[in-house]
Amino acid sequence: MSSLISNNASAANVQILDAQAAQAKNGIDNPRLSANKRKAHEAAEQFEAVFLSQMLSPMFETVKTDSMMGGGNGEDVFRSMMVQQMGKAIAKKGGIGIADQVYREILKMQEE
Repeated sequence: MSSLISNNASAANVQILDAQAAQAKNGIDNPRLSANKRKAHEAAEQFEAVFLSQMLSPMFETVKTDSMMGGGNGEDVFRSMMVQQMGKAIAKKGGIGIADQVYREILKMQEE
């Protein structure tokens, strides 16, 4: 009986966390969200942006540069900045779902 109650309680907690994640995703500027939850969502989104940048980076390393108009240290720096911005843009638009999972875990850790 107690395992049934704990399963129902954990299912309810998951639903609450899912609702909070959806609320944060739909409106991070929502004044009803606490400052801590807003910061948690921003941290989760930044984590996803860094992850995506690291995953995109090898793809751009294989692209050959034009010797007449490109190449050199300047292009290497520009490419790394471009990949970082692409990661941020993808994460900002919803990403691949990593930020939502990280956000939920942050909220779980704060509740404990």
